[in-house]
Amino acid sequence: NAVIGRYKLSVRSTSSGSSSPASLGTFVLLFNPWSSGDDVFLPNKAECEEYVLEEFGIIFAGNKNRINSFGWNFGQFQGDILNICLSMLDRSLNYRQDPATDVSHRHDPKYLGRVLSAMVNANDDQGVLLGNWSGNYEGGKSPSSWTGSGEILQNWKKSGFRPVRYGQCWVFAAVLTTVLRCLGIPTRTITNFSSAHDADGNLRVDEFYDASGNHLHRTADSIWNFHVWNESWFSRSDLGPSYSGWQVLDATPQEESGGIYQCGPASRNAIKEGDVDLDYDCPFVFAEVNADCMYWNYDPATGKKTLIFSQSTVIGQSMSTKAVGRDDRVDVTNNYKYEEGSTKERDVFKKARKKLGLEDKFDPTAPTQQEIDQKPDISGKFKVAGTLEVGKDLNLILVLANLQSDAKAVHVNMTAWSTVYTRRPVHEIWKDSISVTLSPKEEKQFPIKIPYTQYQQQLTTDNTIQVTALCHVEGGIQVLVQRDITLDNPTIEIQVLGEAKVNKEVDVEVIFTNPIDMEVMDCVLQVEGNDLLRGILEIDIPPLKASEKSSTKFKLIPFATGPKHLLVNFSCDKFADIKTFKMVNV
Repeated sequence: NAVIGRYKLSVRSTSSGSSSPASLGTFVLLFNPWSSGDDVFLPNKAECEEYVLEEFGIIFAGNKNRINSFGWNFGQFQGDILNICLSMLDRSLNYRQDPATDVSHRHDPKYLGRVLSAMVNANDDQGVLLGNWSGNYEGGKSPSSWTGSGEILQNWKKSGFRPVRYGQCWVFAAVLTTVLRCLGIPTRTITNFSSAHDADGNLRVDEFYDASGNHLHRTADSIWNFHVWNESWFSRSDLGPSYSGWQVLDATPQEESGGIYQCGPASRNAIKEGDVDLDYDCPFVFAEVNADCMYWNYDPATGKKTLIFSQSTVIGQSMSTKAVGRDDRVDVTNNYKYEEGSTKERDVFKKARKKLGLEDKFDPTAPTQQEIDQKPDISGKFKVAGTLEVGKDLNLILVLANLQSDAKAVHVNMTAWSTVYTRRPVHEIWKDSISVTLSPKEEKQFPIKIPYTQYQQQLTTDNTIQVTALCHVEGGIQVLVQRDITLDNPTIEIQVLGEAKVNKEVDVEVIFTNPIDMEVMDCVLQVEGNDLLRGILEIDIPPLKASEKSSTKFKLIPFATGPKHLLVNFSCDKFADIKTFKMVNV
């Protein structure tokens, strides 16, 4: 339980009569997950290898219907990273306010986890990364263009500790992983699909739509396609042994905690059991995986809002992390909650509401039971027809079904917007409306086509489009049909031409074929890989005509043996940040 950090080591010899000690230099003390007395002791050796020693990771993204993943270079043992991590501690608000007290707490992983969750974002303390969710990343690097934490941490130091532009959730989480692994705390990234941001602490997320079906931004509440945070492994002497183990930390600046943007550690066991009164920030994390959703129609002219429908099973799906020792996805949803829709899960939700004092309090913004119980006359869904690829037309089918035994007249207003992954609308792409009469129990299909030329200019680097149909049913309640679509980028291929040996040149070829029938320009390839090349290699590639294939070759001189990962990111004016990685056995 000693304080971690840099120590001076000196030796004094008594025999010579001289009392001035001779300095032997300095050493850095870290947490030790292999030692059974340590707060971060992790009994499983393979997990220590993965969560402390492994410098390569896989982060999951996309949406619940279509999970994708990309590699990341944590690089916690490279160059200057340890020094940067230690200087991060000395730049925190706690240290600036009271250095002695701050340092005296540095034996405690829950203290350091909380402090570092604040330091990785730039809010409050000129920390490492400035967040930007606008879809416009001028004046910095787009969050989706990073391939590792090293460049970010080095840039932060090089600039005299000015926040690096820009980060989004997975970048904050990946950098926090690097810092905590570097200090010896077992840490991993977790992706939560359909993640709630409950800004007002009522375990409910409200979304508003106007009569045309446009998604309005009326509250700070939102449902993100995915959100990435961290879990770190340590004991909770403050809460008791049943709350030890994985702890949630989140460096993405979403809500203030204790007056600054920090989040956690929240015990994962406490989240699962609904013990939201325990430190730290359990209500916020509980809501991220459990909040109920209310969808409202809002009339800006009158200020009147009408409930369209509510759902209690959409939030917190397919929670994912990388497998130990393999590149596979592991689902950890059942470590956060009991099975969706089970009585146990609803009981835990009620318990959490009660602990937060929400059960007894009248909430004027909540829908009435009558509104919640009302049943729609029709149902609807968007089906995908064809491929979901950037560069191809987007083909969907709106399926409407009459659930009643009398005919229904329906007027449908449809919109499609490009969004960022937080489902924040950025540009309108398309709108249309149809009027239709559905015979008793009839199902009808309406094909929708959004040409590539129509969405190409509006797409964000997230490749996400939200399609909405608001159905006004004569004499009945409105029905909202929506789907969040993530389009796939084309692929790139890496080939290592020959055997990779230490201190010997080896050629690598990267192949990209332009899949669209227009020229792509401003093509840039960036490559990084620990022990394969120093720093980041950037290669400009000449423009590619329609369907043209490009082959780019470069040389590596590996400087250490073993399995290494080469990460590649390709960008051009039509496709943002196409990523791939390759394991190279040196």
